[in-house]
Amino acid sequence: MTDIVVPAAGESVTEADIGEWLVKVGDRVKADQPIVSLETDKAAMDVPAPADGVITSIDAQEGDTVSVGDVIAKMEEGDAATAKDAPKSGGIEQDSKGKAKDAGNGGSAGADGGAAASGKAEGEEVEIVAPSSGESVTEADIGEWLVKVGDYVNADDPIVSLETDKAAVDVPAPTSGTLKEIKAQEGDTVAVGDVLGILVSGEVSGKPSAPAPAEQKEQTPQQTNQKLSTLSPAPRRVVEERGLDASQIEGTGKDGRVTKGDALAHQPQQAKPAARPAEPRSLEEREERVKMSRLRQTIARRLKESQDTAAQLTTFNDVDMTAVMEARSQYKELFEKKHGVKLGFMSFFVKACVQALREVPDVNAEIDGTDIIYKNHYDIGIAVGTEKGLVVPVLRDAEAKSLAQIEKDINDFGRRARTGDLKLDEMQGGTFTITNGGVYGSLMSTPILNMPQSGILGMHRIEKRPVVVGDQVVVRPMMYLALSYDHRIVDGKGAVTFLVRVKENLEDPQRLLLDL
Repeated sequence: MTDIVVPAAGESVTEADIGEWLVKVGDRVKADQPIVSLETDKAAMDVPAPADGVITSIDAQEGDTVSVGDVIAKMEEGDAATAKDAPKSGGIEQDSKGKAKDAGNGGSAGADGGAAASGKAEGEEVEIVAPSSGESVTEADIGEWLVKVGDYVNADDPIVSLETDKAAVDVPAPTSGTLKEIKAQEGDTVAVGDVLGILVSGEVSGKPSAPAPAEQKEQTPQQTNQKLSTLSPAPRRVVEERGLDASQIEGTGKDGRVTKGDALAHQPQQAKPAARPAEPRSLEEREERVKMSRLRQTIARRLKESQDTAAQLTTFNDVDMTAVMEARSQYKELFEKKHGVKLGFMSFFVKACVQALREVPDVNAEIDGTDIIYKNHYDIGIAVGTEKGLVVPVLRDAEAKSLAQIEKDINDFGRRARTGDLKLDEMQGGTFTITNGGVYGSLMSTPILNMPQSGILGMHRIEKRPVVVGDQVVVRPMMYLALSYDHRIVDGKGAVTFLVRVKENLEDPQRLLLDL
């Protein structure tokens, strides 16, 4: 028997509410299939099945509050598992929504009455479904179909691109075959598990018959004005305790569902005015309208939230890059020969920032309500620009990595960011961020905080400028540095001290070796 437990959802999250069970006792599930939705005060997430098997018991009901590590269900693993602890065949039981359901049907069916197929015989129809892209991701937009009806594809060939609010991902063909039907069009929003299209497996001779006209998809409007009775137990309790108007809370969960986090974050005084122009403006002759990608929408929303939430301030300094550039010039060939990667600037900056964060821990902390959470680890986010938008993969435990390992990791992040192969967990949980506008020629900027972090360092282009050294004017390669910080937690003294330490570490890299 295998326990299904509440997973850790972040350092500051210790408990969650059971939102909705997606399976019932007796259901057979596949490994990584979402089985229950949990709601924390920050987000909603799905808990996947740890293995193939059968659900034998559900130990926490919808609306219950559970802690990280609590057992919420049990399952029997393996293909041979049977629903021996489930209600007998032919009985009547209730599904997760409390409706009577025939228990003798052998488990829940898919969208068309059966589960998506894998390893199908030749000529059999196989569903292409939207995959799970991480615990906090429940839906995505159809970005682009890479094949058309009638095209033959090999197993694992990318066939459709999905855009979530964190990244773009390609969905591979589940088997070799011919695309028979496209069920979700470009621009449609789909949920995890939705059927995107149909493949006919195997080498199918002849051309496929013309697809039936696409059914007019009934659009379900986002439930932005849900009544209290329609809320799940967790957000309903928050609404009742705080006396909120449920119809004014905008839902971010699946199908526009209001989550506990939505209810907690709702600001009644910031409610949108009732009268707003709903129709988009008409286009002029030389204009075109293009829908923002989900990633771009999320970038825009989070940057605005960052400005609205934090008391952001930026302090500047400049750094003489002579010592770093001389070190690179002297050791670049030997470094690359030994480690198989070029020695760049970013590894020096990462190490310099870690040293400074140790001295000024406020810059490595975050605010959670009325508490301050101090991080005793240094996970540095590295901002990477791609054609589809900005992503920030996280360099874990940077304090324990060598310069060579840092350079390898950053190069790998950049390559996979451009191909859309970054994983969601690689872009979550950073404690501090570095962004390099210098690669685009920026001389100076004020970076915006990557919430809930309290600091972000902006690098810029290196430019030769006259500076005074020892009462003499000399020409040196100089770079402006900008530290944006949350003044709610970081005082001016701490911010300036941090930036001065980064400057000192870069102008005299031996300080890094001596831990000064």
